[in-house]
Amino acid sequence: MPDVIVVGGGVSGLTTAVVLAERGHRVRVWSRDAAGDTTSAVAGALWWPYRIEPARSVGDWALETLAVHEELAADPEETGVRMVAGVHLGERLAGLGPWAARLRGAVEVAEGLRVTLPLISMPDHLAWLERRLRAADGTVERRTVTGFGEAAAEAEVVVDCAGLGAAALASDDGMRPVRGQLVLVENPGITEWSAAPDPATGWTTYVFPQPYGLVLGGTAQDDDRSLEPDPRIAAGIVARCARIRPEIAGARVLGHRVGLRPARDAGVRIEAEELPGGGRVVHNYGHGGAGVTVAWGCAREAARLVG
Repeated sequence: MPDVIVVGGGVSGLTTAVVLAERGHRVRVWSRDAAGDTTSAVAGALWWPYRIEPARSVGDWALETLAVHEELAADPEETGVRMVAGVHLGERLAGLGPWAARLRGAVEVAEGLRVTLPLISMPDHLAWLERRLRAADGTVERRTVTGFGEAAAEAEVVVDCAGLGAAALASDDGMRPVRGQLVLVENPGITEWSAAPDPATGWTTYVFPQPYGLVLGGTAQDDDRSLEPDPRIAAGIVARCARIRPEIAGARVLGHRVGLRPARDAGVRIEAEELPGGGRVVHNYGHGGAGVTVAWGCAREAARLVG
């Protein structure tokens, strides 16, 4: 099996590294940031194909990942994955892609689509992925990569899971940030998630009960790179969520989070490419707002290209 260096230590990079290591490859992950400092760590992380293309492939990747998450939810304290019931307000199966017909237990109710889905505590899940990788003899190294050539000098195959970093590394001018801002509040006793489109902004309003608090969201601001929480936006998020669950209005604010989703105009890129100086790179980036939703499906497709 060839040596592989995976560039990027978020959920896509770590999941891909786990798949490769467990297939016998000697894998190293090179990541500029610790897993807890990546965009993945900020995600509210409900399984759902959100702001991701191409539609013809997303359903299969998402369903393949859903099956893995359902298994991981048997040990939520270890993996960070729980199966949680909730309602997509105003949603109907007919308005979704063909993948929705394969959602077990999805029921249309007066309010919308009621379904039990994986809800992932990303700090816990990323830490678990690192442990699983090390158990398969993989390693994670803090290293800033300025070009694929430096990785190709040390490994037969490079896997590009660099997220927004692929704009420079892969010379991809179709990459752009989609800013997401969240508010973390003390949970007043909410046990189910809720999500609803907000017609005024075009964003999605959501309430996700996580072990560390209640996550309120959110925003989807195209081409905005600011990582500073906006107090005005935060207040608007709380107000929108309180319209769904009134008890949120008085919840104590614990913190604010901002992340930049790695969107790509042409959709997810999973393909192999020969490097000009020799060696090969397999791209796996551009997952938009659904990295954790398609992580295992995309990782397995990328692993097939590694060979």
